[in-house]
Amino acid sequence: MGAGTGHDREDETVTVRYWAGARAAAGTAEDVFGTAGDLTLAEVVDRVLERHPGEQMARTVAVCSVLLGDQPVRSQDPATVVVRAGAVVELLPPFAGG
Repeated sequence: MGAGTGHDREDETVTVRYWAGARAAAGTAEDVFGTAGDLTLAEVVDRVLERHPGEQMARTVAVCSVLLGDQPVRSQDPATVVVRAGAVVELLPPFAGG
């Protein structure tokens, strides 16, 4: 089995899941974006903001923690974080609490 074998839909998409305030700003729990290959995290964020335009979503995404799979990637340069087809990106805004 080499790369490029099979054409499962999951291998041609990136899923973005929204939590708490990000879910409220997006109006949905998740989006699935089609892709012909790997994207950068910056490209994924651009797609999120294109699908959900507006200041509220932009502000929310700007403060979110970002998980790629189960790895936190927010501290890395989004232009260098590779998001492979089939991956799940999770946007978690800061939670109030104590």
